[in-house]
Amino acid sequence: MVAPSAWASHILVDSKSEALQIKQKVVKLKDFQKMARKKSTCPSSQKGGDLGWFRKGMMVREFDQAVWSLPCSTVSEPIKSQFGYHLIWVHERDEN
Repeated sequence: MVAPSAWASHILVDSKSEALQIKQKVVKLKDFQKMARKKSTCPSSQKGGDLGWFRKGMMVREFDQAVWSLPCSTVSEPIKSQFGYHLIWVHERDEN
């Protein structure tokens, strides 16, 4: 059986306060992608934060839990991991 998969984007920054400031400016996906290009410290920033499709369990625990509990097409609250603070946008999930 294949693990469920998700398609998500993220913005990675160093501080919770920076993540919260960015979140206030994001209303729609285009805003998210623009902020990812400008602010994210992850190499995915060049693609507007797009991480593509990945299977459940492939990302760090905190990130993984958020991806599977967030409603699609909304921006998450800041999620802390060992890499910093993530804002996550889930595009789609295939839970079969």
